[in-house]
Amino acid sequence: MNELSNSVAHADITTILHPYTDARMHEQKGPLVIEKGDGVHVIDQSGKRYIEAMSGLWSVAVGFSQTRLRDAAAAQMEKLPYYHTFASKSHEPSVRLAEKLVEMTPENLTRVFYTSSGSEANDTVIKLVWYMNNALGRPQKKKFLARNKAYHGITIASGSLTGLPGNHRDFDLPAIPVVHLTCPHLYRFGQEGETEAQFCARLLKEAEDTILAEGPETIAAFIGEPVMGAGGVMVPPEGYWQGIEALCRKYDILLVSDEVINGFGRTGARWGCEKMGFTPDILVTSKQLTSSYMPLAAIVFSEDIYNVIADNTHKLGGFGHGFTASGHPVACAVGLENLAIIEEQGLMENAAKMGERLQAGLAKLADHPLVGEVRGTGLIAAVELVADKATKRPFDPVGKVGGKVFEYGHEEGVIFRNLGDSIAVCPPLIVTEHDVDEIVRLMGIAIDRAADWARAEGLVA
Repeated sequence: MNELSNSVAHADITTILHPYTDARMHEQKGPLVIEKGDGVHVIDQSGKRYIEAMSGLWSVAVGFSQTRLRDAAAAQMEKLPYYHTFASKSHEPSVRLAEKLVEMTPENLTRVFYTSSGSEANDTVIKLVWYMNNALGRPQKKKFLARNKAYHGITIASGSLTGLPGNHRDFDLPAIPVVHLTCPHLYRFGQEGETEAQFCARLLKEAEDTILAEGPETIAAFIGEPVMGAGGVMVPPEGYWQGIEALCRKYDILLVSDEVINGFGRTGARWGCEKMGFTPDILVTSKQLTSSYMPLAAIVFSEDIYNVIADNTHKLGGFGHGFTASGHPVACAVGLENLAIIEEQGLMENAAKMGERLQAGLAKLADHPLVGEVRGTGLIAAVELVADKATKRPFDPVGKVGGKVFEYGHEEGVIFRNLGDSIAVCPPLIVTEHDVDEIVRLMGIAIDRAADWARAEGLVA
């Protein structure tokens, strides 16, 4: 490590509190300082290259060195670096991106509201739904249905929708009225001998029983990721989403598709809701919207919802919600150029094709003695590690072996993410056959090394 690296690392551990990090452990180990991006690779301060198999945080569609996005940001900075969208003000980038999102999303979604992150967006969804139901004279219709192991953000309200204990502990969450249903993951939550169809039927019965027990008049919305991401990359059973949509229509419950990770081809289709075969009332997108070159998120919702909200803003004399950066012109300009690249280069089609190769490659790891399940769709997948394949017994503590795969991946020159003992991959949409094959190869090496370590530690026979 050179002098500059030492200087940056020291400044880091003496000034920054990192997200999703054991702060005391970080003080001892220090950061991995990334200095440069190059396509699907990132490069640290020592010059070591890594395949970024997680697209940063599920988010960099066009890779880490797309000059067109740099140029789009620079051009907009020169023309209009900032203006707000409060009080009937507007600017062309926000309008053109809204038009594009309406064009790209399901036909019933016609209106757009901007935030800077998926967490802010899902917070806003909660407020929009509450605002709408108050306007309709339904003040009791405020509860949300979500799922265990779901991820919907990290602010107080969106973090309440999230169904991960680590995001709730000592934060006093959930802090809003939300009911978490069973995670739709057969491998972990199916009963002994239960088929996929039986599992699906049980989950749908649980959802309907919950609606009836809580009272349909109190349930405002059901929110879900079409394919669950940060909870471990779980693909729901066939028929699940159609059943959930039918229940929402039956009991007058809004259906929210959280596409922050799923959107723009990640699942092998344009949107996760299209992949899973349902039509939402509200769709939330972020991350790949700008390839995370700029912070931006958007909520796209139906005309029916808009009309109720618009009428209430007229009644009250305004809409008391918004952010300084709502529809930021530079972020929107970058988003427009990013979507143009995705379409011009056929990256959604590439994701479907490379996704098949990724899923097939990872499937070959299923026979490994540490691998319990390989799962995913499109360019998003996970390999779950277990202490015992026959019984599906997890490691104790969960995450210790997954953490070694994460660590060995770095040593081998690839960045995965361990979600407990599920090793997630979610590479940029620009990946080639060679990139996919290399990710699979390095995953195998990292798991082999972790297996050797686990045996030495007495964690497996």
